[in-house]
Amino acid sequence: ENRLAKPGKNMNAIVWMMPHEASAQQFGVSYQLFYDELSPYGTWVDYPDYGYVWIPDRDPGFSPYETAGHWIFTEDGWTWVSDYPWGWAAFHYGRWDYDNYYGWFWVPDDVWGPAWVSWRRSPGYFGWAPLRPGISVTIAFGSNYRERNERWIFVRDRDITRPDIGRYYVNRRNNESIINRSTVIANSRRDDARHAVYMTGPDRVDVQKVTRTTVAPVV
Repeated sequence: ENRLAKPGKNMNAIVWMMPHEASAQQFGVSYQLFYDELSPYGTWVDYPDYGYVWIPDRDPGFSPYETAGHWIFTEDGWTWVSDYPWGWAAFHYGRWDYDNYYGWFWVPDDVWGPAWVSWRRSPGYFGWAPLRPGISVTIAFGSNYRERNERWIFVRDRDITRPDIGRYYVNRRNNESIINRSTVIANSRRDDARHAVYMTGPDRVDVQKVTRTTVAPVV
């Protein structure tokens, strides 16, 4: 289905390609599609520095790449599969940031990725945190970049493939000690077709060792 939409007066009309939630199959969409399809599930706000951002009608305790979803491994790396009907957009395009008044909000962008998060590994744990707008892969891999401790989500490494991963998150009170013993997972993939570089997350061989299962790419 070709879902091109007419651009609105207040939205950028740049057209890009949107893959399926867990694959790289594409069809044309526009910024207007983001606006139209996410509007029933939240509110668009003109935010300083970012322009139009989207604030979801969220569940109490909502956190991006944590609430209502799980990881699968694809040819593009570890890909976040969301249970939300708007997850195809907000977890594969754009970035998330936090405001003390609004809470979590999403900043649209035209670059697809399996998940816009940074990854860390600590002995016995894998962890990830949303990448803020403007943070490139190069910056995220640098020694001077570090997200706030409370933004990180950790699980025991053997639990990373669980479809009910939300039941296995480590209490955030343990984040500081885990982070202090962690290292950046600096795995990435260059997608020349989309002119993008994105993080792919834990090495498949490492995950197979700790889960003692075969991790085959989902297509």
